[in-house]
Amino acid sequence: MEIAKPIRAVTLDVGGTLIEPWPSVGHVYAASARPFGLPDLDPMALSQAFGDAWKERREFDYSRTAWRQLVDRTFAVVPGFAVSDECFDAIYDGFARPAAWRIYDDVRPFFDRARSQRVRLAVVSNWDDRLSRLLEDLSLSAAFEALIVSHEVGHHKPAREIFLQAAGRLGLAPEEILHVGDSESEDFAGARLAGLRSCWLCRTSTGEGPLGTIRSLADVPMASN
Repeated sequence: MEIAKPIRAVTLDVGGTLIEPWPSVGHVYAASARPFGLPDLDPMALSQAFGDAWKERREFDYSRTAWRQLVDRTFAVVPGFAVSDECFDAIYDGFARPAAWRIYDDVRPFFDRARSQRVRLAVVSNWDDRLSRLLEDLSLSAAFEALIVSHEVGHHKPAREIFLQAAGRLGLAPEEILHVGDSESEDFAGARLAGLRSCWLCRTSTGEGPLGTIRSLADVPMASN
């Protein structure tokens, strides 16, 4: 019987895995758009509109143009308000700043555990050219040997190519890498199709998920599995 190779590296998604918009997408949108005439409204209404637009997105390539279209769809729920180019710039730049994000409480303890067990770390994320600087500003980038970002490699999860880019950058076989992320389709299933092991980080679920579902980064298995 073949013995599974040990996990030598963990690759991590970013949004929803390491960080989340703070206090919410709607709060950041509202604060950025208010100087451009946005009327007073409940920021959570914008969060809901963003969530609806995100679920309905098609062929989203994480380009600035794609984000502009998503922002326009989000603000369509506000009567009489149109997103100007200057307003969009403020929103786009706002999400490049660390003040717009919160690091989950389990992230730094996970980094410490990985370091103590000599498990290498890398990022595999669907993101744009703001990510590298953002991780630096959040004092997270030093934990990673490599950042594999969709806009740089020309593929986005769940495409197997982005995961294989990570394996190549780390110099490891795919089966020696465990990928962790909050999307069942992009992270959990995508990584497995590329030959990596994977865990689905489902922070809010109270029910049972598929084998490999975890609730916290504290539950990431470091040993062979």
